[in-house]
Amino acid sequence: MAPARTVEVVPSLLSADMARLPESLRQVGLGGAQWVTVDVMDGHFVPNLSFGPDFVRTVKRLARLSVDVHLMVDNPETVAPWFISAGAQRVTFHVEAAGDPAALLRRIREAGALAGVAIKPSTPAQRLIPFLEEADLALVMTVEPGFGGAQFMDAMLPKVAQLRRCIDQNGRDCRLQVDGGINLSTAAAAAGSGADSLVAGQGVFGAGDIAANVRALQARAQAAFFGSGGSV
Repeated sequence: MAPARTVEVVPSLLSADMARLPESLRQVGLGGAQWVTVDVMDGHFVPNLSFGPDFVRTVKRLARLSVDVHLMVDNPETVAPWFISAGAQRVTFHVEAAGDPAALLRRIREAGALAGVAIKPSTPAQRLIPFLEEADLALVMTVEPGFGGAQFMDAMLPKVAQLRRCIDQNGRDCRLQVDGGINLSTAAAAAGSGADSLVAGQGVFGAGDIAANVRALQARAQAAFFGSGGSV
């Protein structure tokens, strides 16, 4: 049974124009987004470097938006508290990087943030299932993590559908998020497979009006999610 909730579009600030960050944040808010994602990369878990805790503080100072942090790092147990202290309201780490994912999920929640756990495209959905009871969010990467603007991997949709069935069958209150290559077409495919949280970078910031892009993605995803019953 589909949860009675709005499908969320979460703009990824990795794709935003940093020279126009205040205006970009204002526009995503006008479009109806309630969250933004800050992608954190350490150059080890993924071959790129990006934002630190001070960037989260800057976003919190500039906008009344909730901050979702996606940790693409080798040592999430060490790094997660830094971002919670900076003001992140949701922190997601990779199951491939955590020594004890269940314990880290509990630590994040005990620190006052929502807790998420993610898998790379090469990792089976079964790796997430044992942790859904502790998680507020499960993330399926639909591109290889570490780079914005990559092409959506349709082969990840069966994982989304499998996790949606598991979440619904067990009555869990857990968001199911996809991240990577989200545009109007892929937003519908992901939501139709059961995702109720879509991280979008170029699909929001790449071209055109930012607020209108958020609204269009949300409308397309909402229709697809509830048109499919939210489950497959």
